Formats: sequence, C-alpha cells, structure tokens
Amino acid sequence: MHTECSADLFGFTPVERRAVVAGFDGGQMTSDAGALLLGATDRAIRLVDRFADCFTDSRAADLIEHAVRTLVGQRIFALALGYEDLVDHDELRHDPTMAVLAGKLSARRKDCAPLAGKSTLNRLERGSTEPTRYHRIAWDGAKIEGLFVDLFVEAHQHPPKQIILDLDATDDPLHGHQEGRFFHGYYDCYCYLPLYIFCGPHLLASKLRRADIDGSAGALEETARIVTRIRARWPEVRIVLRADSGFAREALMSWCEANGVDFLFGLAKNQRLAAEITAELAAAEEESQATGQPARRFKEFQWSTRDSWSHQRRVIAKAEWTAGEANPRFVVTSLSPGDGAPQRLYEETYCARGDMENRIKECQLDLFADRTSAATMRANQLRLWFASMAYVLLCALRRIALQHTQFAKATCGTIRLKLLKIGALVRTSVRRIKFAMASGCPYQRDFARAHAQLINAAAR
Repeated sequence: MHTECSADLFGFTPVERRAVVAGFDGGQMTSDAGALLLGATDRAIRLVDRFADCFTDSRAADLIEHAVRTLVGQRIFALALGYEDLVDHDELRHDPTMAVLAGKLSARRKDCAPLAGKSTLNRLERGSTEPTRYHRIAWDGAKIEGLFVDLFVEAHQHPPKQIILDLDATDDPLHGHQEGRFFHGYYDCYCYLPLYIFCGPHLLASKLRRADIDGSAGALEETARIVTRIRARWPEVRIVLRADSGFAREALMSWCEANGVDFLFGLAKNQRLAAEITAELAAAEEESQATGQPARRFKEFQWSTRDSWSHQRRVIAKAEWTAGEANPRFVVTSLSPGDGAPQRLYEETYCARGDMENRIKECQLDLFADRTSAATMRANQLRLWFASMAYVLLCALRRIALQHTQFAKATCGTIRLKLLKIGALVRTSVRRIKFAMASGCPYQRDFARAHAQLINAAAR
C-alpha cells in the first residue's frame, strides 16, 4: 500500500517501516544561531559602531532605509559566518540572525527587507574617500587604520613590558584586470602584494599594495604610524620588529635605531656571509656524518654590506648540516647579547615569526581577505579591511570568551564551524525572539561558557 503524500512533502526511503518525508514547512529557521556570540563580542569591544564612524554618509537622511552602521555590520558579520560574496546578501537580508545582529527587525517600507541586498552593499564598497555625486558614502582610511591599533591596545588590561610586531608580505592572486595588477615572478601569478602587521594574534595593519614593488615598500611608514600611536598610550613599552630578509633594508633599520625600536630581521645569505662560518659548517658536517642526525652551530659577528648599510650590525648565523648538505641561515638584529644568546634569539625568538603566517592564512582562507575582484584598488582595499575587521571580531571572541574552552587556540574557521553554525528554530513574539537551537549540539557547554564571559565583559 502506497503512503499518501502531500504535494508539499518529499518522500524518501522508509526506515523501520516508518515513512521518511521532508518539507519546507518548519517556519522561520536559521543555520547561524551561534552568531549571537558575535553580536555579544561586538557589544564588548564596539567594533561595528566605531568602524561605521570612519564613514561619512551624505545621503538624504529622510530617504535612507539602511544606515551605514547596518551596512557595515552586515558585511563584517557575514564574512565571519563564511559568506564571502555580496550576492549572498540577497538571501541574508531576510535571515533572522542577521536581523538581530544588525539590530533591525523590519524596514520602513513594506516592499523592502529589513537588511540591505547586494546592490546597496556594492555601492558601499565602491565608495570613495570623499563624497561625490555618484558615491554618497565615503570612508576615512586614516581613521580605519587607527582603529586597528586602538582595538589592539584596548585588548590589554595592563601595558606589556615588551611587544613584538611581525611584518610580512603575501600574494593576493588576481584573476581579472583589476587596477594595479602586475605579474610577480616569485609567486608566478598576477597579484597584489598586501602588507600585514601582527602582534601575536592581533592584527594591526593590512595594507593593499601593487605587486611591482619591493616587499618592504611602505613598511617604514606603516611601522612609524603604528609605533607612534602605541607609544601615545604605552610610552614605556619596548617594541621589537621581526620580519624575514625582505625587510632587512637600511632605511627601516636606521629608523628603528633612531627611534628606540629594536629589530630582528632575516638576512639573505651570500658568499661573504657564508665565508664567516666556514669552520662552523665544517664542524656541523663532521658531527652530522658521525651521528646520522642534523647538526648545527651558532656564531655571531659584526658585519655590513659593501655599500647599502651605513654601519656594521650584529649578525647571528646558524651553520646547519642536514640531509647531507649545508643549510646556513642568518639574521641581523639590534638586540644586544644581554637580550639573549645567538641560539636562543634565532630558535626561540626569530623562528616564532612563522606563527604569523598562520594568522595570514586565517585572514585569507577563513575570512576571504584575498577576494579582491573589484575594478579599483580603492574598493579592494576596503574589501580587505572588511575581512580584517571580521578577523579582529573573531579574534576578540577567542580572547574574551573562549580562553577556558577547547577553542582557546582554534582557528577562525573551526570556531565558525563548531560554535557559530548552529541550526535553530526562531520564534518571535511581542516580548522576545527565541532561538531554539538544536538539542544535539555537542558544544553546548562551550557556548554557555562563552556567553557568560561575554556578558561579564560587556558589564565592565
């Protein structure tokens, strides 16, 4: 006997003599209920409001349906939730979670959704640094850059004695004919070459650059801006710059020496440097052949280039023999012997910069910082900042709410998958909006701990 089926139901293979049917009649639901934690995090650090203050809105106030604060919040929350494209907002504009996060449950016009769709958000991204006839919303780049540093400083309850700023450049592959598009030989593709500056997990700068430049271009200006802003709040803090050999440039090192900033940079190897550690490499080779294991020696010496450096500087060399061949490495530093022996400075301090590459991967792979497909560099820079703000928001969630959970060191992608992507039935009444989340969610305890921490943080 055939089971009677409604036209609105979909039948599937029965299980234990029970019919299996499905239908789109569950009512208002969301797959992003966990994003309420993002809203609580935002209230704790006021990221969206402060980012919106970096924009100037010259639209007619009586004709506006979607305020800048709503538009900015939509973009940041959506990126944090994994929605990389503006076209996604044509569906997200009806999502109850996004409406709650934006603080807007209904539109003034009956024919309009509570939130903005792709066209309105596209006009925001294609805005200018000054209001024009065709771009009524403008943004202030200096304010946005300053906000990253302010959020970093405010993340500390007390001024630290020392901070290490990591600088790095990475490729942002391009697949169209965007402004500033150039072929980069090292990365073997057309790309941008954005500059990132981190302090541990904290993002302080993300600067979009053309690819036809030296990897350190603009690093001095960005460093000077950030150091000045940090020292205005923490005048006694010791600052150390750390980067690979692409940043070991005379201008940047001289600026550091003149402004009381220490540095630890990689140094590209050459024949003159290799000649300084001939004996150490020979000793490492002899030990490696005797033990069958890699061997290394360390040496420090004063060294200068023949013409580009203004004076000699302290160089630390790692003379390593591994896999049957030499593997020498060098760093140049302003740190004194009192700050650490050569081996410690190289292995514990310099090599730790590799963690920054994980943070860049989070920005690009988890938060879509490399989706720079707009025609102009101006619009692509704003896209990069939106992705960067989404990273800062998730980083704040991890720092404030997840320290005592299994997600204390989780990536942004893992946090999204485990804690934010939670299905829920949304019930709206006159007095409240209830998100009835899945009873079988395995991370309920972590969610509860995170919520409690965020409530405490907002109350301070």
